[in-house]
Amino acid sequence: MLKYREIANELEAYIRDNKLQQGDKLPVLETLMTTFEASKSTITKALGLLEKKGVVFQVRGSGIFVRRFNRTGYISLLSKQGFKKSHEDHNHTSKILELDVRTPSEEVANNLGMSVEDEVYYVKRIQYVDGKALCIEESFYNKTLIPYLNKEIVSESIFNYITEALGLKIGFSDKYLHVDKINAEEAEFLGLETGDPKLDIETIYHLTNGQPFDYSKLTYNYKQSQFFIQENREL
Repeated sequence: MLKYREIANELEAYIRDNKLQQGDKLPVLETLMTTFEASKSTITKALGLLEKKGVVFQVRGSGIFVRRFNRTGYISLLSKQGFKKSHEDHNHTSKILELDVRTPSEEVANNLGMSVEDEVYYVKRIQYVDGKALCIEESFYNKTLIPYLNKEIVSESIFNYITEALGLKIGFSDKYLHVDKINAEEAEFLGLETGDPKLDIETIYHLTNGQPFDYSKLTYNYKQSQFFIQENREL
């Protein structure tokens, strides 16, 4: 990992571990250079990365400040870390409904840039927060890139497995939102009534080289779901 990214990760962990709040000031640039034994340009790149992520903001002549409010339970629509990160202070569990290898539909194949004759891992599970159903998740993973999944991996964080065990680097994602009414099966899974409102989010996740590896469809329980978007100025 590049040094500026390592520094950015350490600073974000420092903010989280010390429960810093919106407006709390971080050490000045010179102190950070000494602490991390890094050049000014490296620290500046690390801070720029954190500013793009909405973790800090910089005020010319005043310093570097924490940006995030201490508001839990909201899911970032721009995050690639999933909703588990948004509910890290809550009990997060999942129930696996299906896990198998199959050939993709034309829709799935098109979104993953693969052939309908190739294979994908199909995962269907219900995600719970504090024992309440948050969403139904259906995910399709390109088996060429994600060659192995089992129930143990799927019960935890698949993305942690992809980055830590497989050593793949997750890059960007494209999201598509659609409001509709839930059907009978979805209502049963989410503890709602047929015809209640729902939010569907389709996401295509790409590696840093631009190759799509995961196409997911999430159907959210409208009673349990809250979302936010952090906007950033152009750097």
